[in-house]
Amino acid sequence: MESLPDIEKKCIIIGASHAGVNCAFSLRRAGWSGHIEVFDKDDNLPYHKPPLSKAYLSAKEQAEIDLLFPAENYIENDIKLHLGKTIVSIDSNDKSISLDDGEKYKYDKLVLATGARPFIPIIEGLEMAENVFALRNLLDASGIAKAVSLSENKQVVVIGGGYIGLEIAASLKKSGAEITVLEREERVLPRVTAPEMSDFFTRLHKDHNVELLTNKNVIAIESTENYNTVMCDDNTSYRADIIVIGVGIQLNLELAHKANLEIENGIKVNEFCQTSNEHIFAIGDCTFHYNPRYERYVRLESVQNAVDQSKVAAAAICGKEVHYDTIPWFWSDQYDVKLQMVGLSYGYTEVIKRVEPGKGDQVCESCWYFKDEELLAVDAVNNAKAYVLGGKFIKSKQPIDKVKLRDISIPIKPKSFLKE
Repeated sequence: MESLPDIEKKCIIIGASHAGVNCAFSLRRAGWSGHIEVFDKDDNLPYHKPPLSKAYLSAKEQAEIDLLFPAENYIENDIKLHLGKTIVSIDSNDKSISLDDGEKYKYDKLVLATGARPFIPIIEGLEMAENVFALRNLLDASGIAKAVSLSENKQVVVIGGGYIGLEIAASLKKSGAEITVLEREERVLPRVTAPEMSDFFTRLHKDHNVELLTNKNVIAIESTENYNTVMCDDNTSYRADIIVIGVGIQLNLELAHKANLEIENGIKVNEFCQTSNEHIFAIGDCTFHYNPRYERYVRLESVQNAVDQSKVAAAAICGKEVHYDTIPWFWSDQYDVKLQMVGLSYGYTEVIKRVEPGKGDQVCESCWYFKDEELLAVDAVNNAKAYVLGGKFIKSKQPIDKVKLRDISIPIKPKSFLKE
């Protein structure tokens, strides 16, 4: 069978968040001359999601959404958006996708940028409770903001003390709500950072009069006409006009399963973001990929990873070999504090903490994670120098003099901590 000319080929992208949309534009830049069609169940023009838990929630008046690209850019690049559409199946043999309205679309290449959704734990009475939210999209954020603005007492219980839970707590506190955070583990941020950084954020929230409680396992919610009561297994209970659940995510893997793709802690992809099916690629939060820096497979939930993988996949679809080789980085804004993280701290054996003078009353801290003598990651609070130089040290694998690093009289400069 004679193959189609390039201009007639079609690449379909499922998911119109950071990964999917950037992949569409990267395809054009990489030379794809065929059709590009992007599908997403959200009917809004694709927008930035990180601000939803930050500036959007804390705004006194409902803020405008920050678009990923203006509408005219899609037209100029001949990228067709199918918004408000739900894909229900993929036929990898027929190379087609089917929508819930019965429509079917054929593809030559398919990109899954399906991301994830909030994980909702099993809690007795949860389904009957009023004003319960999880945050993943604009509709969720708008619902939370509206509920808080209409609430008389504005008593909010946030279930979960990870980054998303703490960001929501900080944002709603700034908007005038009374906040209680309930974390099941012994400390906040238990899976992503060292105890030193957990302690810092615990102090930060308590300094802002947030009731932050650990070892709190929520087991039930009782609802009355006017409010909810959140109950824990230690016989404590907390009143809530509004409940926000931020305990983690659940990957959107249903379509990958229907396409018979290899699944292992996400959609497993090679260094070109290609799945076990040569015509299907996957990018973003839903992928499980090999990171050569850390010599193991990882799954990352970050905008940086989504954008980097979108470029790699686009290049591969266009017949170019661009290997994924990136040091991960993340950030979190809470109150007037900016946390910047570079690298992955998994498997660290030692943490060196630096506390330095900041501008005015600003706190300036950093945690440096080592596995023996190798620097793995840096968490930097209001300390861009530590973040930037930490990334450079990790990338170059330069040996660090830990004695110098511990000495806060030695300023953070490119050669300050290198071994002689």
